[in-house]
Amino acid sequence: MTRPVFQPETLPVESTGNDLPPVAPARLTPDGLRARFEQRLSWTPEPGDARWKEFGDPRVAAVLVPLVVREDGITVLLTQRADHLNDHAGQVSFPGGRHEPFDADATATALREAQEEVGLDPARVEVLGALPDYLTGTGFRVTPVVALVHPPFTVEADSLEVAEVFEVPLSFLMDPAHHEVRVFRWEGGERRFFAMPYPRGDAAGQYFVWGATAGMLRNFYRFLAA
Repeated sequence: MTRPVFQPETLPVESTGNDLPPVAPARLTPDGLRARFEQRLSWTPEPGDARWKEFGDPRVAAVLVPLVVREDGITVLLTQRADHLNDHAGQVSFPGGRHEPFDADATATALREAQEEVGLDPARVEVLGALPDYLTGTGFRVTPVVALVHPPFTVEADSLEVAEVFEVPLSFLMDPAHHEVRVFRWEGGERRFFAMPYPRGDAAGQYFVWGATAGMLRNFYRFLAA
């Protein structure tokens, strides 16, 4: 079944998470996040993209979910991927990539990729834990490694992979009222996905967080709200 190319920003919003409970502000602090990862919680992750089955055995990858400890609140460091990449070109993503044979584990992959893509020094990173693996429609099984990033630090985008590095308040992304479900319908099928548009504050409009990145952020919300 052939799927036409679509522009996710133009698709209709089917629903939002207005009816879901907010995350307690205390959980969106360094101590609150540390305590949450130390607990054994029962919660249900969102399903991954069912299209991964079309690729057979998914490729193993990891991303870093970098939570920057700022004086006015925690932010999430994200990247806008370069337009020429084969996978997820032009999309908003976490720093990350494929697991390499020399990587000891998912954490090693995430830290290495973050250093390669945005120059993030692993010495400034405090790993808290990992969320459940997320299956993407492009055939990856991604482990989201969640970590606090402690200033001062610098970032420098690898221009071959990253077009821009930016930060979004964690409180915005963990507010379910900002979680949109959009739907794409074509002859013979339909696809639903999460989106979390964030205003840029300039003439450029918004950062459109969607797809696997939004799905992993939604899982982070489920984890924190459980």
